[in-house]
Amino acid sequence: MKRAVLLALVLLAVLLPGTPAAASVPDRLAHVGNARQLIVVSGAGWSSSHATLRAYQRGPDGKWRQVFGAMPARSGYGGWVWAAQRVQNTGTTPVGTFTITRAFGVRADPGTRLPYRKVDANDYWVGDRRDPKTYNVFQPSASKHRTWRISQAERLAAYPTQYAYAAVINFNRPAGVHWNAKLGEYVTATPSHVGRGSAVFLHVNGKGSTAGCVSVRRTDMVRLLKWLRPTQHPRIVMGPAAVITRA
Repeated sequence: MKRAVLLALVLLAVLLPGTPAAASVPDRLAHVGNARQLIVVSGAGWSSSHATLRAYQRGPDGKWRQVFGAMPARSGYGGWVWAAQRVQNTGTTPVGTFTITRAFGVRADPGTRLPYRKVDANDYWVGDRRDPKTYNVFQPSASKHRTWRISQAERLAAYPTQYAYAAVINFNRPAGVHWNAKLGEYVTATPSHVGRGSAVFLHVNGKGSTAGCVSVRRTDMVRLLKWLRPTQHPRIVMGPAAVITRA
């Protein structure tokens, strides 16, 4: 226990903005892959809903530099849990490294290069365990032909503060999503792990902790969206400071 606490303190010190070691943090992360943009969210502890977000860019010389210093962030009210062990509706934020490929918001596109959808009152994010082919999939309307239950989906416009702007964290996301015109919804042939959780986003702060997402101040969210570029293969690394290098 003492060793874990000491390691967490060392990592927090290393992650302080403005220190020479701060830019080298990505070099110690386990699953960077081909990313040239990294968002690193370090939680204060396994049971904490408070975190710090920093962002890094890999230059043409292959070296990382910190482009955004410490941003205060919030995470799930249930604390943190390794992604493979997460269970839906536990309020936990998944620990791991995930790609970011698209964004959305109740408000108009703030100028991001990511594919962006301005959502309306008929846009949902489905978490219905009884419908694996739409689990953790965006749906553009509550069509009468839908195979998922509205009661088991988030109506995105119902969160005008939090979802003013959001980036989708590709945790437990399905592969091969396509539009089914007959059903009037998106479906997938390779479903997500049903029950592990859906709708994990990087979004604007609400009143406190989240239900498993990561949130930041609205001004910071806009700054991040304007910076992110699909050509840079952005990823987000999330977890308690003590294990962030293994996330």
